[in-house]
Amino acid sequence: MSHQSHYYDLCCKHRGKVVRIKDCSGKEYVGKIAHVDRTHVWLEPVHPTTHGFGYGWGWGWGGAWVPIALAGIGGFALAAAFFW
Repeated sequence: MSHQSHYYDLCCKHRGKVVRIKDCSGKEYVGKIAHVDRTHVWLEPVHPTTHGFGYGWGWGWGGAWVPIALAGIGGFALAAAFFW
């Protein structure tokens, strides 16, 4: 299984869940998986709040989905494990 296929399957399995993805350059993204295709995963930005996860637009993208290339993913984790 290729690196890209592994992350495609992982992202499909966790669609609708809040995840933390680190790309190969070290940048981290936290968001709810909104869409997955064979080349990209799109995250709906969220931010941690004192009451769990709140849907926030603090990333400056105005709530737009953020595309991340599957081939560029260097790490993947369910975000709830870091904030609950």
